[in-house]
Amino acid sequence: MSISQLSRKNIQSLTPYQSARRLGGSGDVWLNANEYATSPDFDLTEGTFNRYPEPQPQAVIEGYAHYAGVSPKNVLVSRGGDESIELIIRAFCEPNDAILYCPPTYGMYAVSTDTCGIKTKTVPLTADFQLDLAEIKNNLEGVKVVFVCSPNNPTGNLIKRSDLLELLQITKDKVIVVVDEAYIEFCPEATFANELSNYPHLAIIRTLSKAFALAGLRCGFTLANAELIGVLQKVIAPYPLPVPVSDIATQALSPQGIQQMQERVAEVITLRADLQKNLENLPLVEKVFDSEANYLLFKCQDGQKVFKALWEQGIILRDQHKALGLQNCIRITIGTKEENQRVIEAISKL
Repeated sequence: MSISQLSRKNIQSLTPYQSARRLGGSGDVWLNANEYATSPDFDLTEGTFNRYPEPQPQAVIEGYAHYAGVSPKNVLVSRGGDESIELIIRAFCEPNDAILYCPPTYGMYAVSTDTCGIKTKTVPLTADFQLDLAEIKNNLEGVKVVFVCSPNNPTGNLIKRSDLLELLQITKDKVIVVVDEAYIEFCPEATFANELSNYPHLAIIRTLSKAFALAGLRCGFTLANAELIGVLQKVIAPYPLPVPVSDIATQALSPQGIQQMQERVAEVITLRADLQKNLENLPLVEKVFDSEANYLLFKCQDGQKVFKALWEQGIILRDQHKALGLQNCIRITIGTKEENQRVIEAISKL
């Protein structure tokens, strides 16, 4: 018997999440992981490494609570937003429960669920990438957690606020609703953080990976009511955040760090508008979808051919052809002005 055969049955059949780094590639233009193009400049100030860190670093919790406009008791910090997804599933789902999500959307909801041996239900987004509330309502039996991404990855659009509020109403006292706000800094007015006091079953996922330009830090947050946070604290690792991570996160959440983040956001939004206009002028591009995030989804006449041709030139984008309803679509992270221009020139020459 092989070692693989000793693993759990659901793990034997599991297809791992195809992250940007797992997919590989060899290039000098990396626009496939929704990262910021350059790294912020932080120096470590904390040098005490012989002691275990705080279970929930106070400075990080207080800094993020102040930034998000919530109480520190409403914040849990974790190893990226991905850990938040798994914590919620582990804390709330029994073996016979299910989670529900709405493709096309972020793939880790399904992977984390499969890893935990929990069932999944899917209700596809509508043609305009919005929730199909009637179908969701019809499929809630046995569901313990619903995941919604807004702005949605990879489509870039916001889910209608009225629909999310209705979802929270129909799931009240029965289901945990998770709103993934990984890209909310690019449209802060759309946050649901101000709804936490109204909905005890609401959890919000946040991260420092995108607008804060700290994807390599692996620092994320769950915002929720104190009771829900208390449940998650039962299952999170005892020391989830290394000292260097909390050190840099605290600096990023300082007034100066937040101001720098907001300047980056303004820059990305300007570059996004220019890139969208330039993509729309290319003959091979059939449609560019509007975005409220730091990436654009666009559809080509032969998306896979375009993706492969750019890949071979060292321009690494994200192929979305196999995602539900996204045939011939490609996702591009907003890069520097020079990187964006290289993409436009490369496609125009095909």
